[in-house]
Amino acid sequence: MENIVNLLSCLLIFVGVYYISISFFGFIYKKEIYTADPQNVFAVIIPAHNEEGVISALVENCGELDYPKEMYDTFVIADNCTDNTAQVAIEAGATVWKRFNDRERGKGYAMEWAFNRLYSLQKKYDAVVVIDADNLVSLNYLRIMNQRLLQGDKIIQGYLDSKNPNDTWVTRSIHVGYVITNRFWQLAKHNLDLSCALGGTGMCIAVDMLRQFGWGANSLTEDLEFQVKALLNGFRVTWAHEAKVFDEKPLTMKQSMKQRQRWMQGHCTVAGRYLPRLLWQGIRQRNLALLDAALYCCNPYFVMLCGFGLLYEIFQGLPVLHNPLFLIGVVVEFIYFGIPLLLEKIPPNVYGWLLYYPVFAFSWLPVAYSGFATQSNRDWNHTPHTRGISWQEMSVIIAHSEQQHQPASGCCSSGEDHADRGGQATESIGDGLEGKKEAS
Repeated sequence: MENIVNLLSCLLIFVGVYYISISFFGFIYKKEIYTADPQNVFAVIIPAHNEEGVISALVENCGELDYPKEMYDTFVIADNCTDNTAQVAIEAGATVWKRFNDRERGKGYAMEWAFNRLYSLQKKYDAVVVIDADNLVSLNYLRIMNQRLLQGDKIIQGYLDSKNPNDTWVTRSIHVGYVITNRFWQLAKHNLDLSCALGGTGMCIAVDMLRQFGWGANSLTEDLEFQVKALLNGFRVTWAHEAKVFDEKPLTMKQSMKQRQRWMQGHCTVAGRYLPRLLWQGIRQRNLALLDAALYCCNPYFVMLCGFGLLYEIFQGLPVLHNPLFLIGVVVEFIYFGIPLLLEKIPPNVYGWLLYYPVFAFSWLPVAYSGFATQSNRDWNHTPHTRGISWQEMSVIIAHSEQQHQPASGCCSSGEDHADRGGQATESIGDGLEGKKEAS
């Protein structure tokens, strides 16, 4: 038994060292200058299921994007809605397509249905942008995606920020986790020419590539499935650090665990479908991007192995707590997780949120086991959204934040003021708009 534990420990150490090594490349950030003339025509696709409380804010936000209005259209896919999502979206200015299908339920099916309908339109689009109904989008988003497409990128993921970080200790923990991931994982992988992770929202996909290979992603994590399929066909996901999407995070641990269980269910499904091909092609082609994607597909299993290791330590009386190297490692890790916050110029009070983060991180253990055990369950569980924050309100917060927090000089590239404004804005939203919060 001890030999097995040691072998598994070595595997987890290898994975940890690998990801830490990748994170070093997140220290590098070079500002990109986006000056290309608008040439691409965009279809902004917003899948929505019972989102009447938040959809109008996003549609109005999309109408204000810094891009020629005749070169993009906003489509809301009212998917199996039983509320007034469709009417609210129409009144806000979107083109609404209603979809009702009790058999094929979920975002992946809705997106494939929308893409096929889009192809049949007389107007032709160069790229689709997928935004979740509860989100807000930075006004420079389409200009950035336009230039990235002109540079040859086919799949681009925007920066995933939080719309309501200060609501609860859960949203604070998630916000910290996203800042760390954006900087030390997404940006780092982009700098290494590896494939970044699609986040399900804030993603831009070239229509010619989409039509050639099809969407065909109907798992509970349709973004991961499409990302893997694209990589197997030679297309990696790139990262746009300045194109921000502000996502509403779950308010309670129960909501968060339910959402993450769905992610783990889909993750395990995708691993079962594509892991052998990723490993085989990665080894045969000596392609690090494919092998990296294979490792990413294994993440639920690594989390579960950590759970087994924790149980083993508990049964052994937690001897690791008496090892000074372990305690030193915990302190170093805590400090290291603070570095992305520093690089992104996050307000000082957010550093205290790192104290919540380990508690939240441990909740991934039961989530991974539950997702693995129930991966055959394909039912889509909707996460309720209630934070109807407009872009006008957010822009006021951004302007106020810029006055209160002047960009620091020295350790970071001056181009990071975009990340600075986004982080400060989301931090202030929870403080300044408490009256808009609703109980869920």
